[in-house]
Amino acid sequence: MQYFIGIVPPEDIKIRILKFQQQWKNNDLFNVVEPHITVKAQGGLTSDKDWLTKVKIVCKSFSSFHVSLNEPKYFGESVLYLSVDSENIYELHREIVNVVAPEHNLIKKYMELEDYVPHLTLGQTNFGLTSTELKDMDENAGRELSPYPTFEVNFIRVYQEVEANKYIKHLDIHLQNSL
Repeated sequence: MQYFIGIVPPEDIKIRILKFQQQWKNNDLFNVVEPHITVKAQGGLTSDKDWLTKVKIVCKSFSSFHVSLNEPKYFGESVLYLSVDSENIYELHREIVNVVAPEHNLIKKYMELEDYVPHLTLGQTNFGLTSTELKDMDENAGRELSPYPTFEVNFIRVYQEVEANKYIKHLDIHLQNSL
């Protein structure tokens, strides 16, 4: 069983992104997982869930913060995402990776710590889109998703894989000043 940790945008922003993603009939990403910003990838998040208590401790002492979504960018030619601005997200990512303590090869595999790039994926070729459709999505994102929003992060969401390439909410963990 796989897990990862992300930040979910507020409902109105999430719905706007979903509607945007659904304009491309081949885009299957929204059937895999809801729009989110990954904070901690799968590496080290084992099925015994020993890491969960450690993550809760980090969150208990980590204050709410703001993130801003920004212009689309690419990972190679296969993933289109909205960039994310926030110094705090890097710190939260570092603290969670440090307490989970995945092996070095998993940190590299999942592009964590110095390789971490916070982002919200709009589409990717692994989930149905062609390179041409990604370029079309990129061109439309500026018109349809800007002005890019800023929102407050009060909690993180632990996602659990329930079947191959299908993740759902497992647990929400509130940050320090968010209750």
